Amino acid sequence: MTEKIPILDLKEQTRNLQAEVLEAFQCVLADAAFIRGPEVSKFETEFARYIGVNHAIGVGNGTDALVLALRALDIGPGDEVITTTFSFIASAECISLVGATPVFVDIDPVTFTIDVAKLEALITPRTRAVIAVHLYGQPADILAIKRITDSHELSLIEDCAQATGATYDGRRIGSFGDFGCFSFFPSKTLGAFGDGGAVTTPHAAMADRVRWIGDHGSRVRYTHEMLGTNSRLDSLQAAVLRVKLRHLETWNERRRQIAARYSHALEKAGVITPTDAPYGPSRHVYHQYTVRLPQCRDAIRDHLAANGITSVVYYPISLHLQPVYETLGYGRGAFPVAELAQEEVLSLPMFPELTDTQVDRIATLCAERFRELVPASPPATGVALASEGAIGSTEELVGLEEEALQAG
Repeated sequence: MTEKIPILDLKEQTRNLQAEVLEAFQCVLADAAFIRGPEVSKFETEFARYIGVNHAIGVGNGTDALVLALRALDIGPGDEVITTTFSFIASAECISLVGATPVFVDIDPVTFTIDVAKLEALITPRTRAVIAVHLYGQPADILAIKRITDSHELSLIEDCAQATGATYDGRRIGSFGDFGCFSFFPSKTLGAFGDGGAVTTPHAAMADRVRWIGDHGSRVRYTHEMLGTNSRLDSLQAAVLRVKLRHLETWNERRRQIAARYSHALEKAGVITPTDAPYGPSRHVYHQYTVRLPQCRDAIRDHLAANGITSVVYYPISLHLQPVYETLGYGRGAFPVAELAQEEVLSLPMFPELTDTQVDRIATLCAERFRELVPASPPATGVALASEGAIGSTEELVGLEEEALQAG
């Protein structure tokens, strides 16, 4: 029987951590402090130290983290915020949720992150901030972006949802901007047993504002000075995250080993593989291992599926082409690099518990089929090639994610 390999499998990791997690849960149960308990404050302290900032605030999820950062900066109607068009919807949704207008920028074809060369031309008198997304585990060129935001007196928010533990110039992402916004969705490099998130910041006043807004706009019990919301990391999730944080560097190193093994096999066939960015120096943590497959992405995806291997297109529709943003008037052709990427990218299974045997099997199937479909060419890493390809449906993408989590 053919072994099935999902895009994500949390079962073995959960089994390995069971004793540590149950011990942590016992502490929470003994205290019966399920909201704002000691585990939350301990995690916030430990996570801030890990990222290299003064403050970390646990929140309900990664989208909330972005919204709270924008609200702490008083960004709202009439303001513009620049972000990448190639990301999960939350990277732009948060801007719309506070009443501001997202302004999209195209991506670099190698890193899939903001093309810094195209950023400054988008700044207008209405621009208030830039949200830099560290996509797939790859740091954006954050110091170059920061030089631009600083020169224009703009705020900088890092969307770190997919890159916890990634580094740039020896510093962990989430420590460069006014805010770092993290998701602890179970599939992330640091994942909870449910939803969770965090906001990091070097600014004490901004940390206080995030806490204030996330607690119904209240700093004194039953006195509400502004309209806030309810967004808090609960004690049980904090306990899980404290356990997992101790293992994160080991897991991220294993992700890098898996990525190197994939790339060694795939580059020989001419597949365009991901790599550490040329700037920084940077350290990719491979939340996703995403290749580019010009002219044949869907055929290879089908071939892998026929052999029991799940692969996913992250992301099949760039944000400027999403129906919800039709009113912004961008249309097809506005961001050609992102639009090409959405037709070529494919993410292969990636989680620390993958065995070398499984990685080799996936890479071999992918490489052999690629050789059959694409004429021989020199190995290429992170090179954009023209292609035509179908776009997988969002419903299919969500279904695969849910299937993986349910299995895990």
